[in-house]
Amino acid sequence: MSTLVIVGTQWGDEGKGKIVDVLTQKADYVVRFQGGNNAGHTLVINQKKYIFHLIPSGIFWPQTVCVIGNGVVVDPEVLINEIEKLKKEGLKIDSDKLLVSEKAHTIMPYHKALDLAREKKAKKNKIGTTCRGIGPCYEDKAARKGFRLIDLTYPEIFKEKLKIVLEEKNFILKYLNAEIIKFEDIYERYIKYGEYLKPYLTDVSRVLWKAKKEGMKILFEGAQGTFLDIDHGTYPYVTSSNTLAGNACCGAGLGPLEIDLVLGVVKAYTTRVGEGPFPTEIKDKLGDHLRTKGNEYGSTTGRPRRCGWLDLVLVKTAVRLNSIKAIALTKLDVLSGLEKIKICIGYEYEGKVIDYLPSSLIEMSKLKPIYKDLPGWKEDLKDIKKFENLPKETKLYIKTIEEYLEVPLYLISTGPERENCLILKNPFEN
Repeated sequence: MSTLVIVGTQWGDEGKGKIVDVLTQKADYVVRFQGGNNAGHTLVINQKKYIFHLIPSGIFWPQTVCVIGNGVVVDPEVLINEIEKLKKEGLKIDSDKLLVSEKAHTIMPYHKALDLAREKKAKKNKIGTTCRGIGPCYEDKAARKGFRLIDLTYPEIFKEKLKIVLEEKNFILKYLNAEIIKFEDIYERYIKYGEYLKPYLTDVSRVLWKAKKEGMKILFEGAQGTFLDIDHGTYPYVTSSNTLAGNACCGAGLGPLEIDLVLGVVKAYTTRVGEGPFPTEIKDKLGDHLRTKGNEYGSTTGRPRRCGWLDLVLVKTAVRLNSIKAIALTKLDVLSGLEKIKICIGYEYEGKVIDYLPSSLIEMSKLKPIYKDLPGWKEDLKDIKKFENLPKETKLYIKTIEEYLEVPLYLISTGPERENCLILKNPFEN
């Protein structure tokens, strides 16, 4: 098996970065295929924390080439800062180590200004966007008014198009009572970004097609989670891209028959950042306990995450939407010390039991979770190296998840470090 897609099964923040990092030691390429710097992943290596928003998690493995696909929207300033940060750590980041699709769209200053202005104007009806310009950039991509990274390397063409686009954006910014963006504040700066990034730009699709043909191992890294998908998530409280496994093909330029396995990452409880429905949310001291112990604060924004019990109805829907055939369970250690643990196995809606998440926000607001109670465990799981040494209550929790989802567990994360991971089956050896 040579191609593996890793996706989140909840509302993001499932710990995908660590799972990608653990599995990338076996990969030749790791590919980010959607989203932008509204997502973040945290790695803990030798007790040092690293947070990245665009560069894939596999950057610290010397043999792995990191790839940013055409489905990603790129803030060039953020990307350049991440590259420079890695260089200061002593890593050699050149075109042999990092490849960026020349077709990836560019986040411009007016995208961020529009994002912020709309959120301010919306007030109570705000989406909870990170205001990084992601949505407005995808809007321009769909409207065929965007700039691809390759455009930044052609100064005269970029100049003429920028003048036209700016006229429209400033008209909208004025309407939103926001400051206009001046041409001279953008042009020279973005041309310099283009010069810096030019050595990294390439046709990612051709590179990956050749790598697949040669039998190299390719790992596709999704950002956010299934229920932030623009089509299948809890709309409108979603992101602006397709987060599902199927978009790995469109977002990187590889055909669907080239994908061998999809692995879903499941957090042992549920969290979400920002607004939107959350049937199993815990709003008392227990929710605060999970937030504190699990360090549930956004990697990108620092915002506190809402916490709740594991929702298997949600996850099983993700299994269906992504064709998930393997599961990685993360943050199991956070549940240590609880006397009882609940798992949502269904919803009650207007007196009826249902096993799916409705599409309507009105219907979602009326859902009452149906829980299965399981005994907790007191043991610290971080130093456990073998599955058989896990507490019997932990094994029961895992077995309940596997049986409900009808999907086997391949990995179990029991702490933040690379070493805190039980690999029951390596997906690259499938």
